Amino acid sequence: MTENPNSQGRAERELRPALRRCIDLDPDAFAEQYWSRRPLLSRGADTGRSFADLLDLAAVDELLSRRGLRTPFLRIAKDGVVVDPQRFTTSGGAGAEIADQVSSDAVLRLFADGSTVVLQGLHRLWPPLIEFADQLAADLGHPTQVNAYVTPPSSRGFSPHYDVHDVFVLQVAGEKHWRIHEPVIADPLRTQPWTDRTADVAAAAEAAPVIDAVLRPGDALYLPRGFLHSATALGEISAHLTVGIHPVTRWAAAESALDLVRALAAGDPQLRGSLPLGLDLADPEAIRDDVTAAISGLREWLDRVDPAEVADRLRARTWAQVRPEPVTPLSSSAAAAALTAESVLRLRRRLRCVLRDAGDARVTLLAGRRSHSFPGDVHEALTALLSAGELKVGDLPGLDPADRLTLARRLVTEAIATVAGAEPPAEGAPGRPPADVHDGGRGDDRGTGR
Repeated sequence: MTENPNSQGRAERELRPALRRCIDLDPDAFAEQYWSRRPLLSRGADTGRSFADLLDLAAVDELLSRRGLRTPFLRIAKDGVVVDPQRFTTSGGAGAEIADQVSSDAVLRLFADGSTVVLQGLHRLWPPLIEFADQLAADLGHPTQVNAYVTPPSSRGFSPHYDVHDVFVLQVAGEKHWRIHEPVIADPLRTQPWTDRTADVAAAAEAAPVIDAVLRPGDALYLPRGFLHSATALGEISAHLTVGIHPVTRWAAAESALDLVRALAAGDPQLRGSLPLGLDLADPEAIRDDVTAAISGLREWLDRVDPAEVADRLRARTWAQVRPEPVTPLSSSAAAAALTAESVLRLRRRLRCVLRDAGDARVTLLAGRRSHSFPGDVHEALTALLSAGELKVGDLPGLDPADRLTLARRLVTEAIATVAGAEPPAEGAPGRPPADVHDGGRGDDRGTGR
């Protein structure tokens, strides 16, 4: 098995550049002392750090006024209450009559009245944050998302609450007063939201905070899931990014194991058997023996589960949530058609890959959320590319010239590799315009409420 988990150079993986922007200590020390354990406040003044290159107030105005945003890419809240989207959306006019497009004048009225603007799913639509979120996911090994919270002076958007994922709060503009309290439940899952514990959360928020601090531009705050938090803007407009980190958990491994048991146990004739005719389901004793037999049968199947299969299912679930760098369909298609022996193939950055023997003289390349089957004679060439990260087409080993070109074209058109010189500029590079959302894709990242 050949694996290239991040399709990055070794030095880049070890440096963890996006993570280093969010903390003031070595990543290994962060992993040992803070990750999933306790909050960490890192001051920008100590390092001269700024996050304005990721998003600034002018970019927020651009997104709200000229990018054709639709709900739920935008959410608005005031004093802990979410505003009905109908109050800030409308039709886009002739040729764009979709009714849930953001109305900039309505947003202006609500913001001037003290409402917080929440831009959701920015890791899908704002180029600098696409790159940053993808890199941070590679640095951490866990999927990420990005929202922005823009609050008018002296206002609070959300009441004390907790999130079911870890977050980095990156202060972009203005100042915001944060209060952090101990969890009411440790490491909550998605099925354990704070709204199920509102009384406990309110009571815990009255205790002494573990962090009581004002965040200024360049400051960063790490919060493990479950820690209570609330924030109030001070004397000017405040904007911060909330980078949500969706940790891969042991519970996710347990779910993968149960999914596998469900699939395997369906082949058990004893478990598929019908219960007696005329049974009374209101009487637990009437079906106790059958329920006991079912539990025993499932326990036997659970004992047969291969941990390697569970790990593979967990890999597939996690990789499906993480996006590699985008590809350019038109230029990549043209580059694939024009390949020569001198063309340089590069694996897509941050595309998780693993190569496995599939039997029947074939190999399987698992790449992100997709699985690709290849003839076994390309094993050596794929292994070399995964190991090196980039190779000339003519240097792909174990193949004749025609087969090298055939493999290279497939790798490019299947978006596994790119052609040097045909890739887009790095997200957020100078001169690259922001992504234009128009009235198309819809976001679904409603978490990380502040």
